[in-house]
Amino acid sequence: MAWTIYHAITFVLTFMSYAFFHATRKTFSNVKTTVSEEWTPSPYNVSQCNNETCQPYDVWNSHNLFKKKGEDTEFLGVLDAAFMISYALGLYISGMLGDRFNLRYVLSFGMCTSAICVFIFGCLFEWLHFYNKYMYVLLWILNGLLQSTGWPTVVAVMGNWFGRSSRGFILGLWSACASVGNIIGALMVSSVLDYGYDYAFLVPSTVLFAGGILNFFALVPSPKDVGLPMADEDKLCPAEEKVYDSTGSINTSQVETEPLLGSSSNDKISKADSEKAVTLREAICLPGVALYSLAYACLKLVNYSFFFWLPFYLANSFNWLESTADKVSIWYDIGGIIGGTVAGIISDRFEKRTIIVIPMLVLAIPSLFIYSQSPNNLTINGLLMTIVGLFVGGVSNLISAAIAADLGRQGPVAGNQKALATVTGIIDGTGSVGAAIGQLLVPAIQKVADGNWVPVFVFFMIMTFLTGVCIFPLFIREVKDIKKNYVCSWFGGLQRVPLYADNSFDDEDEFVVIPDQIS
Repeated sequence: MAWTIYHAITFVLTFMSYAFFHATRKTFSNVKTTVSEEWTPSPYNVSQCNNETCQPYDVWNSHNLFKKKGEDTEFLGVLDAAFMISYALGLYISGMLGDRFNLRYVLSFGMCTSAICVFIFGCLFEWLHFYNKYMYVLLWILNGLLQSTGWPTVVAVMGNWFGRSSRGFILGLWSACASVGNIIGALMVSSVLDYGYDYAFLVPSTVLFAGGILNFFALVPSPKDVGLPMADEDKLCPAEEKVYDSTGSINTSQVETEPLLGSSSNDKISKADSEKAVTLREAICLPGVALYSLAYACLKLVNYSFFFWLPFYLANSFNWLESTADKVSIWYDIGGIIGGTVAGIISDRFEKRTIIVIPMLVLAIPSLFIYSQSPNNLTINGLLMTIVGLFVGGVSNLISAAIAADLGRQGPVAGNQKALATVTGIIDGTGSVGAAIGQLLVPAIQKVADGNWVPVFVFFMIMTFLTGVCIFPLFIREVKDIKKNYVCSWFGGLQRVPLYADNSFDDEDEFVVIPDQIS
């Protein structure tokens, strides 16, 4: 299907929608130092208080949540973990809701209600001088549930409009929405933080709410809604047509694919159920979904630790101003944008994803070690941070967008519009479980190490290695497939072997090639 103005509008609306989600999410990580100072006692001149009846602490710090420095860091970690746990659980639910209800309604509702939560958390409570740990945690849990409506719905909409042949490049570029949102959030915060952290929450929450209203009236979830066909490679194979597998042999059986996890034939998903929403169990059993979900749990722990703690780490390790740390942290996201786009283009060329993911993960490990030794220099730190973002953030973008869309549009559920959001929710939800665990472990490791961040980076390297271990079987299978289907020569480079070299099929024969099991 040729691209239309609807494709461009869909790309921009979904891109900016999730960018606004991430901008509001990034706000909290960018104001941690300021919030920490607000929630803990301020220094005062004890020489002016020489008797027991004078208690300037009670006068000037009666609204504080904590009595001494240090307690706030653990609570900030609890807030991050509470958000990520509720976000992870919400992704499983939101994915199924997106496949069962109008994607436009689910997305618009999530954006508007999440904006209200952020406004209450950061603005209203501060304006009313209301400080309560339990209310903060409760509201942030609710925000996590509402924010989870974003990713499954926008990926499902993009998967409906863009086919697999260009999905690596398009979704690799589009997946930069999270990084762009981080950049927007950092710039918003740094521009208004001097007026108070409440303004840092007010601006992005207002933008997010406006985006939800715009989506409600302008977003088109599927080409079918405007009379356009679905992407041609996602069309179903009619049962009466001749169907050939990738070896050229006629496959007369019903078009099915064995699930990744062993199960009975009753658990197979047939294309005959193309308009039926898949269950959570059926989606998990799709080929590659379980392995990539586990891999993403390890990798998102690392990626979101940078997301939540990078400005805090820079401000405390190098004594930089928080506004400076916010601006420098942008380079991690820039690296993620470049990495995700380039990886998507290359993976489109090979029609394989894992063979690009594994080498990037291998390079990510030494880049993390080198960055842990970064000197107190803005330029060098920014350069090393970009390299880390290239490999860690780039792979994260590729898995969460292009690979998730591939897995939700593969053989067993090809053409089914009611599967992609569920698959995306499973992958991102499992990843968010890992990220939630990470937000508890990072401050704990840092505390045990007496403020030393090197053990934290060692932990990141271990989790990156485990990411590769989870999907290594898929990597081996893809390498074998490339050896079988590609030839390399000094004059022609790497070329795909023609599938039907003898041209033995009649022009009048209609056939559909079942794609190889996606990994």
